[in-house]
Amino acid sequence: MGIHHGQVQDIYFAFDSWNISSNAAKFLEEGAQWLQANPGKALTIEGHCDQRGTQDYNLVLGQKRADAARAYLVNLGVQQDRIKIVSYGKERPFCQNDSEDCFQENRRNHMLVRVN
Repeated sequence: MGIHHGQVQDIYFAFDSWNISSNAAKFLEEGAQWLQANPGKALTIEGHCDQRGTQDYNLVLGQKRADAARAYLVNLGVQQDRIKIVSYGKERPFCQNDSEDCFQENRRNHMLVRVN
């Protein structure tokens, strides 16, 4: 799974988790390489959650997801000041259906490439 935005793909999470999966790590490694090759670009990481859970809980979880991705990218050598993070919790679902497949699509970090 991965949606391209610029050259950085969205990453997805297990239920109630902010752990970076091996698949997500691969996408982040590719994104870090692209960001290092394009110093005029920066990244906004949006943390998202599925519809389950309270708004407050999901805002915190979305923040932890965005923080985890930023920490991973910084560990790979991307300058922290090139990465902004925001959590939307469950406010901006990608998918509206009430199914596990839909929930999985909403448990994501959406990556927005911007000019630095």
